[in-house]
Amino acid sequence: MLQAHRLAMRAVLRPPPSLMSPLALSARAAHTQSQSQSQSIGTTGRRSLPVNTVVKFVPQQEAWVVERMGKFSRILDPGLAILIPLLDRIAYTQSLKEVAVEIPTQSAITQDNVTLELDGVLYYKVVDPYKASYGVANAEFSVAQLAQTTMRAEIGQMTLDTTLAERNTLNHNIVNAINSASESWGIACLRYEIRDIHPPSKVVEAMHSQVSAERSKRAQILESEGARQSAINVAEGAKQAQILESEAEKAQQINRALGEAEAIRQTALAEAQAIERVAKAIRQSDGGELAAGLHVAQQYVEAFGKLAKESNTIIVPAAANDVSGMVAQAMTVFNSVASGQKRLLANSVGSKGTGNGGSSNGAARDEGTGGFGSEQVGH
Repeated sequence: MLQAHRLAMRAVLRPPPSLMSPLALSARAAHTQSQSQSQSIGTTGRRSLPVNTVVKFVPQQEAWVVERMGKFSRILDPGLAILIPLLDRIAYTQSLKEVAVEIPTQSAITQDNVTLELDGVLYYKVVDPYKASYGVANAEFSVAQLAQTTMRAEIGQMTLDTTLAERNTLNHNIVNAINSASESWGIACLRYEIRDIHPPSKVVEAMHSQVSAERSKRAQILESEGARQSAINVAEGAKQAQILESEAEKAQQINRALGEAEAIRQTALAEAQAIERVAKAIRQSDGGELAAGLHVAQQYVEAFGKLAKESNTIIVPAAANDVSGMVAQAMTVFNSVASGQKRLLANSVGSKGTGNGGSSNGAARDEGTGGFGSEQVGH
C-alpha cells in the first residue's frame, strides 16, 4: 500500500517529457537504465522485500535490514518485530544459510602454457548482514566473479601436473584469496571445489602416451628385478648345494676313517689276543715249541709252493732243499725274540718292585728264563 502511494506521488510530481530539456531526458534515461540493472542483479540474489505491516515475524536463519526515513536503523533477528508505519522500511533481507554458487566453465592458462577449461562450485555464507547489504550491490554475483578471477590467477602459478595432482591445495588457495578480498562484504567463503578439468585433446593424448610409457617402464623394471632375483636364488641354491655336498663328503670321509681306524684297532686287538694265547699255550704245554716249529715249517712249504704261481720272477733261498735248516733258523729267530720279550718284561717288573723281594723275584724269573731258553736250544 505504501509502495503504491509512493509511485502515485512520483507520477504527480514528475513533469511531462515535453517540458523537460534534452539534458534532463538523457539523465533520466541513464538513471532508469541503472535502476533496472540494479533491480535485475538484485533479483538474482534475493527474493522480493516484505511490506511493512507494523507486526512482522522474521523467519529463522534470516536477517532483515530496516531503514527509517531512508537511513539504516537496525537489523531484525528471527521472531516478532514491530515496525513504525510510513517511517520504517525493510530494505534488505539476508539469508544466513550456506549458499552454493555454480561457477561456470572458464578457460585458464597454466604456468607451462597449457590452456585448461575448468568449472566449480563455491560455498559461502553471510556473516554480517549490514556489510552484505551496504558493502556490495550483489554479493552472489561479486563472489562468483571473484572466484573466477582468483582461480585463473592461482592456476597461472601452477604447472599442469601440479594442477591435476594438487586440487586440494588449489581449492585451499582460492578460498583464502576470496576470504581476504570479501572481508568487507560480510561474506565468508567456506570452501571451493573444482568439479571438472578439461585439458586440450592433444595434451590428453600426450598424457596417455606418457602413462603407457611409464607403465611399460615399470613392467620392464619389474621383469628385470624378477630375473635378477631369480638368478640370485639359483646361485644361492647352487652355493648351498655345494656346501651341503662338501659337508656330506666330509662327514663320509670322517666316518670312513673312523671305521677303518676301528677295523684296524679291532684287527690288532684280535691279533694281540691270538698271539697272547699262542704264547701262553706254548709256555704251558709240553712240546709247544716243537708244534710251533712244525707250524712254521708248514707255512714255509706253502709259501714256497705259491711263488711259482703268483709271479714269473721266483726268489729261491740258498738252501731250498734243506727244510730242516730253514726250520731251525726260524726257531732260532723265534727263541731270540721270545727271550728278548721276557727280559723286557722282567726289567719292567723289577723296576716296579721295592726291597729284596722285588730283586729276588726278578732273579728267579731270569733264572727260569735262562733254563727255558737252554731247554729250547737243546731241543
